[in-house]
Amino acid sequence: MAVKIRLRRVGAKKQPAYRIVVADARAPRDGRFIEIIGHYNPLTDPSTVEIKTDRAVYWLQQGAQPTEVVQKMMVKKGVWAAFTGEAMPEAPEAPAPAPAAAPEPTAEVAPEGQAPETTAEAAPEPIAAAEETPEPEPPEVEDQPVAEKGASAEETVVAEETKEE
Repeated sequence: MAVKIRLRRVGAKKQPAYRIVVADARAPRDGRFIEIIGHYNPLTDPSTVEIKTDRAVYWLQQGAQPTEVVQKMMVKKGVWAAFTGEAMPEAPEAPAPAPAAAPEPTAEVAPEGQAPETTAEAAPEPIAAAEETPEPEPPEVEDQPVAEKGASAEETVVAEETKEE
């Protein structure tokens, strides 16, 4: 008997909710199942996914095949890592919040006759403008007659000579 771990739709019309079930592959989507191992609610923000890790790993060890959607949920929840024995991949960290506005450099008041010292770093040197080199213009091409289709180069030269005369 082929066993699948898949979603079973429950809930009212236009209010989907799903149970993650272990079922015979031949059973209909919302039909007979062996065991409920979790649930999924896509309407909450963020989506709610609950999976019983121990039962999911048990069924995976018994040969149950998860559907693509359920496998992605298992990867996110760490169930798949528990099954394969791999370390759970680190979730990408949210970007660090921008630091508060940096204090502006302040100039100390210097006694008369002395230059004030600033706490700011020296300004970087301006980047020198790259000298633009003009591209060489292609040589002018004199108007030459286009060879007729099927004519050889020699025939074209002969035809040009006759036109010049």
